[in-house]
Amino acid sequence: MKKPLPVGVDNFEKMIKEDYYYIDKTMFIKELLDLKGEANLFTRPRRFGKTLNLSMLRYFFEDTGDTERNERNRTLFQGMKILEAGENYTNQMGMFPVFELTLKSAKQEDYDMAYYMIESAVSTEFERHRSVVESGKEALSAREYEQYTAVAEGTAGEQTYHFGAR
Repeated sequence: MKKPLPVGVDNFEKMIKEDYYYIDKTMFIKELLDLKGEANLFTRPRRFGKTLNLSMLRYFFEDTGDTERNERNRTLFQGMKILEAGENYTNQMGMFPVFELTLKSAKQEDYDMAYYMIESAVSTEFERHRSVVESGKEALSAREYEQYTAVAEGTAGEQTYHFGAR
């Protein structure tokens, strides 16, 4: 039986678990780590896999705060080339909180709605990592923790979002 083509699938976990046809692009992880860039810009034409690659990076690097979930994420990479790249790369698996944002939701009719959609996406990502922050909140000042909580709960004012951009 042939595997289905992943037309419109942009989630790495879904791609692997539902056994879609997938060309192993995990050496992209090695390339990023080798480049040691502080910021990376991914430019590709529409429908060229940018969101799927970001999803793959998230599942590789993310520490979800849940040991079982981290292990499930690790199993997604079984049989992939990145696991043959050596400990310098595999030691990075599940080590970081990853905030995955895409600007797809910001394509709106007006600025206010676009801003709201981005704010909502940021809030969702903050909430997704609340357990990681809660377990290490002594590393944050009281003000930082208060700001984090406000963003996670969607109650932060616009100035809170601008504060981190300085």
